[in-house]
Order: sequence, then structure tokens, then C-alpha cells
Amino acid sequence: MITDIQDDRGRTLADEMGPNADYLHADVSLEDDVERAVRHVTENFGGLDVIFNNAGIAGAVGPIEEVSVEAFDKTIGVLLRGVFLGIKHAATVMKARGGGSIINTASVAGIRTGYGNHIYSAAKAGVIQLTRSTAMELGESGVRVNCICPGFIATPMIGRARGLSVEEADEKLDIVKESFKGGQPIRRTGLPEDIAKAALWLASDDSGFVNG
Repeated sequence: MITDIQDDRGRTLADEMGPNADYLHADVSLEDDVERAVRHVTENFGGLDVIFNNAGIAGAVGPIEEVSVEAFDKTIGVLLRGVFLGIKHAATVMKARGGGSIINTASVAGIRTGYGNHIYSAAKAGVIQLTRSTAMELGESGVRVNCICPGFIATPMIGRARGLSVEEADEKLDIVKESFKGGQPIRRTGLPEDIAKAALWLASDDSGFVNG
């Protein structure tokens, strides 16, 4: 089950994945949307085993004195409130089922300074601590909560953070990949597939003793 606000891309992806995939429009910052998405899955897929709270935006940019309250609220709304809502509504159905895996996307920016904008970094630090805290509570019900903290991963969001359109950001992706090669000890560019493989492991029973 794919949820997003980019409806054309979401439907295209679901179509490419075949008849076992579906798409639903959902703004993760809105509780009604998240609740509806979880309900849709439980009613149409027979339950909810895994949720990947992965929606993200670059959010508020610039020096701290130039960050507007509106930009702050939008950034926190997607990056932190969205994860909170995903955990909240997934927990309700997973506890009733006696288990499940909740996976959140945080960031190295939530651990170290200098890797993200101020509000983005603060939100990601919040995701990390929310993951740890809810893992303690939900683990007793057999529900695991973990987060992934990506480093330099080449995605169009990098270009979007610099004011480019979606199309322009896609076009500049090769430049981003090249510039990221030396950003970490493993001397290659991090790719979305690297994060996807980590998420698949956390979703599987192979990580059944990993929590928090």
C-alpha cells in the first residue's frame, strides 16, 4: 500500500508493482488522512504488519532568524507529526494483532550538526527519540519500532531544498550523485535502494530481535 501526495507518481508506481499494490492519497501531517490510510489497509489487505513512515521534505531553510513560523510548522508537521501519527494509528491495530514492525526514517542530521537545516535536524532528532520511547512501550505487545538514519543519499529532495522544481531536481540528480561520492567512509554515493534494503530487513522476521 503506497500513500503520498504525489498522486500521479503514486498511482504509476502501484501500477508497475502489479495487482497486489494499491495507492491512496494521504498527507501525513493530517490525522484524518493517516487514520483513513491505516483503516483502508486493514479493511482491504486483511491487516497491517508493517508501516514505513518515510514521507519527507527538506522544509524550512536559511539562517534561524529568517525561518518563518509557517515554514517551521510545515516542517515539523511532515517530519515529526507525520511519524507520530503513523506510529499512533499503526500501534492500535498492531497491538490487537499481537505484533508488527514500525519503521521510521530519521537522519544523520538528527545525530550530528551540520548535515541538515535547523528545523529539519531538530525534527529528525525528535523522530529518533520518539522511536526509542515508543519501542519501549510497544515492544511489550510484540510491536517493534525502529528507525533508519540515512547519510548522504542522492534523491531529488536535495534539489528541491535548493528551490528547484520536481523536474529540475530530477535532471540534476547525476550532479548530486557525483558530489556525494566522498561524503562518507564508503566511497560511493548512497542510493534510495540502500535505504529500501534496510527497511526490508527491519520489516522482515530476520530482524525480530531488533527494537528501538
